[in-house]
Amino acid sequence: MKLPNDVVTYIASLTPDRQNAVTKLINVFATHMPKGFQLCINYNAPSFVVPHSLYPAGYHCKPSLPLPCVSVVSQKSGISLHHMGLYASAEMLLAFKEDYKANSPYKLTMGKGCIKYTNVAQIPYEVLERLATKLTVAQWIEQYEKSFKKNSSK
Repeated sequence: MKLPNDVVTYIASLTPDRQNAVTKLINVFATHMPKGFQLCINYNAPSFVVPHSLYPAGYHCKPSLPLPCVSVVSQKSGISLHHMGLYASAEMLLAFKEDYKANSPYKLTMGKGCIKYTNVAQIPYEVLERLATKLTVAQWIEQYEKSFKKNSSK
């Protein structure tokens, strides 16, 4: 199977219900994230990243890749939203969980930074719109460097 190298191809490869949900999720983040993040395929999924032009060091795991922030992944069991900011910031994670609980009737299923939806009808887009606004590029770079690159300045 050939892996998609652009977002349009990725979406076209999905079933119609997944196409709609993934497209809507991408649009939520594209519309509401602060300026500077770039949409591309990163780690084989549509992702919002900090491009090398804004953060030349790239991702510490693979510096040739841009710094990831949010990815939307269609998997066999459902759709996952990976948000590195939630993974890196306990405060941001807590605020998101509180907003989710207060504004979604559905149970939150997630790991530390990965939100999982097995039923696309249960995606709380309004909660995710608010999440999308919470982190600027500068804030993400600062949080990333504090959380993941602790020893790189030595």
